[in-house]
Amino acid sequence: MERKKSMKKLSVCVLFGGVSPEHEVSLRSAESVLNHLDAEKYNIFPVGITKTGEWILYGGKDYSLLPSGEWKNCPENRRAAISPVRGQGLLNFEGDCVVRERIDVVFPVLHGENGEDGSIQGLLQLAGIPFVGPGVAASATCMDKTLTKLVADKAGIRQAAWQLVTAQEVENSLEAALDRLEKAFAYPIFVKPAGTGSSVGVAKAKTREALTAALQNAAKFDTKILAEEFINGQEVEVAVLGNDNPAASVCGEIDSGTEFYDYDAKYISDCARLYIPARIDEVTAEKVRDAAVRVFTAMGCRGLSRVDFFVTYEGSEVVFNEINTLPGFTSISMYPKLFEASGIPYSELLDQLLELALEK
Repeated sequence: MERKKSMKKLSVCVLFGGVSPEHEVSLRSAESVLNHLDAEKYNIFPVGITKTGEWILYGGKDYSLLPSGEWKNCPENRRAAISPVRGQGLLNFEGDCVVRERIDVVFPVLHGENGEDGSIQGLLQLAGIPFVGPGVAASATCMDKTLTKLVADKAGIRQAAWQLVTAQEVENSLEAALDRLEKAFAYPIFVKPAGTGSSVGVAKAKTREALTAALQNAAKFDTKILAEEFINGQEVEVAVLGNDNPAASVCGEIDSGTEFYDYDAKYISDCARLYIPARIDEVTAEKVRDAAVRVFTAMGCRGLSRVDFFVTYEGSEVVFNEINTLPGFTSISMYPKLFEASGIPYSELLDQLLELALEK
């Protein structure tokens, strides 16, 4: 009887946490990812990055401890690092000894600053380790909403009118900035820090007083602030998967149940309702899906992204909102839900993402 050849397991490092306002979101995403990775296929190395920047190889198997932060107290934990020197892999430290672990691919389940902005991607590129998601340039461009706007404008993609405000303007010439925005837009005006995700620091201002507060709050998160016109429409999202030939999922819709889909609506309260498929006609859905692939390609993305749109109530016009290169992967996140509705279950989706990372 012929014996089956044993397949070598891939060594997968899952990075989570991070020095970012979205640290807690990352912990929730990583819990789901780690619970859905097939241990029969992969040697899994979960590495958490604390809020102070310490790297820890988590020695436990109970991933439910991640969201609460209790994972940091596991006695089997080891200090860890990924060296930029090629061939070093994952380093973990046991007393005076350094243990090297071969890593075939990294899944950076990191959201926001230092994880989604090209920083970690640059480290992994230097180290010569394949990773899930777009590369340095695309990650940096998509993380900075003002750069995203410039690329989308150049690509001829319909989006909300916008203005850039700097934190320096907010501090030194606030009244002039307010006058400029009121001249450009009618209320309400959306205000967003240029480099945050998960709606951190985002506000919908209906008055000059509210606009003042929104700008001052956004300036706490970034030196660049985006002000946008209000688009009256449904919030529709599409998941994109692939490298050279990306495919779009079915469309999903979010009814936030609040003024807009803010951090609380996404992760804390249960007021938001998700509709998969979105409550739009098939012709409009196809336009949204086509636009998502256009945005993904224009930004130079690879692997995955979630692309968000508005579909206006009048005329069903498709208006690009934002792109997220490392979207949430919690049990209730749109990206895995959209592909599950498109016929790709969560675990299989992770398999495909790892395969795409190795294709680069």
